[in-house]
Amino acid sequence: MRNAFAACTVVAIVTGAVGYFLVLRGQTFAGHALAHVGFPGATGAGLIGLSPFFGLTIFTVLAGIGIGLLGERAHRDVAIGIVLTLSLGLGLLFLHFYTAFASQATNVLFGNVFGINLRTVIILAVLSMVILVGLTFISRPLLFASLQPELAEAKGVNLDLVSTLFMIIVAVTTAEATQIVGVLLVFALMVAPAATTLRLTRGVMPGIVVSIALAVAIAWISLWLAFVTDWPTSFWITSLGAVAYLVAGFIQRLKAAR
Repeated sequence: MRNAFAACTVVAIVTGAVGYFLVLRGQTFAGHALAHVGFPGATGAGLIGLSPFFGLTIFTVLAGIGIGLLGERAHRDVAIGIVLTLSLGLGLLFLHFYTAFASQATNVLFGNVFGINLRTVIILAVLSMVILVGLTFISRPLLFASLQPELAEAKGVNLDLVSTLFMIIVAVTTAEATQIVGVLLVFALMVAPAATTLRLTRGVMPGIVVSIALAVAIAWISLWLAFVTDWPTSFWITSLGAVAYLVAGFIQRLKAAR
C-alpha cells in the first residue's frame, strides 16, 4: 500500500500538469493513441525478454515524436483511429507468439498499482522529475502556441518543435500512467482531472494546481476504496474521474444560469 500510494501520488502530479496542457491544446485523442501504441511495445519487449515498461516507453516516445513532427495532420480522427487499431492488432500478434506473457498483458491493459515495488516507484519518481523540468522549460512557448498559434509563429516560435517536445513529454507521462491505470484507461488519470479543472477555473497557474490536486485526490480516494471493497483501483479512478467531470459540468451550468 505504501508503494501504491507513493506511485499514485507521483504519477497523479505529472498527469495533472501534463493533462492540463493536453486538454487545453485539444490533443486528448492523440494522447489516447500514444497509450495504445505502447501496448505492442510492452508485448514486443516481453517477447524478446526485455522489460514491458521499457518497451512501452520506447514505443510511446517514438510515436510521440512522429505525431509532433506530423503537426496538425496527425490530429485527424481517421489517421489516429487507424493507429489505435493497428497497435492493438500488433499487440495481439505478439501475444500469439508468446502466450506466457498473457497475464502481464492484462496488467499492461488495465494497470496493477498494487504490484508496484519500491524500485518501480523510484523509477517513476525520477521520470516525473524529468517530465516536470521539461514541461517547465517549454511551458511559456507551449502556452503561447496553444492559445494563439498564428501569433506565436509570427513571433518566431517554432510550432513543430514545441509540438514535438510536448508530445515526447506526453508519451513518457503516458508510459508512467499505464503503471497505474493501464493502456486502455489512461484517459481517466490524464484527461478527467484536467477537463474538470478547465470547467471550474480561470487562469493557467490556478488551473494546473487544481488539476494536480484533483488528480492526486482521485488517486488517493481510489486506493482507499480499492482496499475497502477489494474492487480494482482502475475502476475507481475511472469512476471518480467521470463523476468529477459531470459534477463540474453541473456547476458550470448553474453558474451560467445565474
